[in-house]
Amino acid sequence: MTRIRFQQSLEDLKENLLVMAGLAEQAIQRAIEAYRVRDLSICDLVSRSEIAINRMERDIDQAALDLLAMEQPMAIDLRFILSVIKINADLERVGDAAKSISDRVRNMEQMPVAELPVDIPRMAGLSADMVRKSLQAFIEADAEVARHVLTMDDAVDTMNRAAYKALTKVMEEQSHLAPQALNALMICRSLERVADHATNIAEDVIFWVQGADVRHHKSVTAAQPQQKAV
Repeated sequence: MTRIRFQQSLEDLKENLLVMAGLAEQAIQRAIEAYRVRDLSICDLVSRSEIAINRMERDIDQAALDLLAMEQPMAIDLRFILSVIKINADLERVGDAAKSISDRVRNMEQMPVAELPVDIPRMAGLSADMVRKSLQAFIEADAEVARHVLTMDDAVDTMNRAAYKALTKVMEEQSHLAPQALNALMICRSLERVADHATNIAEDVIFWVQGADVRHHKSVTAAQPQQKAV
């Protein structure tokens, strides 16, 4: 494989990953809209999206492995391919989280709408924003944007803990609302996982661009020179 063909293959890999990212982000938005308006037809769209996301995950993984087998990429190109494989897995799990949320909406179809002490749309907005920013960091090969995503995760964790406390109290004190509270609690947990996957993507962008392993937020604030990326 010539260098030009190899670089084109890297670009194709990146484009396919971005298509999958768009599907995953859309799935989360649809799942939360389904929760907001209790519309099962939107849940059906989420289910179809998951099938497409799963198919793309397999295709992207295979393309990345083929590049590793046919070429011996060095340094930043190797880190890019490895990061794509890891980001690919996290995007698939974002799709899984969207499907889990839509499944909870289905569970709530026959339940009366209840006012619960949790702002799920706000938590969803923050989680989705983390996904968008992590993908922006990937598109622009921008480690600083990726580092900003890492700082956003604490806010989602705080909201999830508050939701757990408030919703468990509802289940204890208002047993007639326990089913709705339990489903809302599981939706919050899924959104917290979406934020975790966005964090993983941001960490992978930093690894690709700077060669720095910042998992577990080690040396998150340490500035390192950026290298030219794909």
